[in-house]
Amino acid sequence: MAILTLNGKSYDLEKKTLIMGILNITPDSFSDGGRHFNQDTALARALQMVTEGADIIDVGGESTRPGAVPVSVAEELERVIPVITAIRSTSAIPISVDTSKVAVAEAALASGASMLNDVWGGRKDPAMLKLAARADVPICLMHNRTKAVYADVVSEVAADLLESVEAALQASIKEENILLDPGIGFGKTPLHNLELLSRLKEITGLGYPVLLGVSRKSVIGKVLDLPVEQRLEGTAATVAYGVVHGVKISRVHDVLAMQRVVRMIEALLQGRLSPVD
Repeated sequence: MAILTLNGKSYDLEKKTLIMGILNITPDSFSDGGRHFNQDTALARALQMVTEGADIIDVGGESTRPGAVPVSVAEELERVIPVITAIRSTSAIPISVDTSKVAVAEAALASGASMLNDVWGGRKDPAMLKLAARADVPICLMHNRTKAVYADVVSEVAADLLESVEAALQASIKEENILLDPGIGFGKTPLHNLELLSRLKEITGLGYPVLLGVSRKSVIGKVLDLPVEQRLEGTAATVAYGVVHGVKISRVHDVLAMQRVVRMIEALLQGRLSPVD
């Protein structure tokens, strides 16, 4: 069984798909940039997501959209640490920090975060892997490339992810603390993203729990010809598809709607009328 332990609580990922609520403390994220760009609004949004059914809050202080302006360590710390501290002081919800900077990750863990989410999968700075091992916390290794060039995107993404896993194991990260993310929208064209989604079983079959982040992304906009604020139904379709094909954590903006989608899909798959705690 895939058991994930966060903030002292264990989750059986074979029985329940977790909902990770996105909390961007940025002025320029592609979907909600600027909306939660101060501590009060960020905390209010985090607590709202808790009431809506989030299992994890993923806090990020630097936009990872294409063309985003890089943020210094000092600025990222100033954005995320007060928010993480405020969430931890008011809720026991597990907190993930979305960063590729080791200094930010370390400060976030010290402030109450219990999971690392690295869009470079430990490849940008291998010290991130050593930190995860030392802190004994789960880390999500996302796939990313600087150029969207592939002969076979799915097999190459799978191979790259397994290389990241091997590096994590070499850094002494426990197997049960490793999560994978195929990186929809990162170093891939819209057609690459569709190919990855259509062959998602090849990623969920690698032997590690998979986190899928496709909420409101441009591949949905390309398919449906819709702006970011009108991609709820497209997101719901991809979230449901992900659960059916073995995804264990769905990273989403619209927590209330997506947790309902996930719970319904799980009821159909498992024959359960009541949700699993």
